[in-house]
Amino acid sequence: MNHALILSLLMTMFQTTSLIFKFEPGVSTNGWRVVDDRVMGGRSQGNFNINSEGLGVFKGYVTTENNGGFSSLRYNFDGLKTAGFRSVILKLKGDGKSYQFRLKGSDKQRHSYVYLFTTSGKLQEISIPLKDFVPSFRGYTLDIPNFNSDKIEEIAFLIGNKIKEDFRLEIESISLK
Repeated sequence: MNHALILSLLMTMFQTTSLIFKFEPGVSTNGWRVVDDRVMGGRSQGNFNINSEGLGVFKGYVTTENNGGFSSLRYNFDGLKTAGFRSVILKLKGDGKSYQFRLKGSDKQRHSYVYLFTTSGKLQEISIPLKDFVPSFRGYTLDIPNFNSDKIEEIAFLIGNKIKEDFRLEIESISLK
């Protein structure tokens, strides 16, 4: 067996996890904010709180009225280094709908890196390779490389399925692995 393969196997076995955020009873939601299409005249409405089980609950409705169609939950924080990590791990329970998980390497960046996932209605652990986050701005894919930043300064959940719908996403934790 060659040394590179052995090193790779050892790194996989001892790979660490870096917690971005874990929701639990009494945890502060400072830094988390809901941004809806109302910023551009839409009528969607999202809300966020911690439930009695300690999960972060992002819920509300999305409507396409008045050219609307999205609700998002965003969290800015001091940069977290991505070196040595390969994936984002989401532990959550959704409502069977599709959501985007979004990253920004810098809070000054206008575009986000986006990954679309579908919830099952049950508690899930979703592993998203960092290299699979696609650059996007206002719903359009950009012609630049996928996520390759050495840090993350913003994360977000977004629902915008181009239909009128209620939504509910219960979040346990977000981490790098």
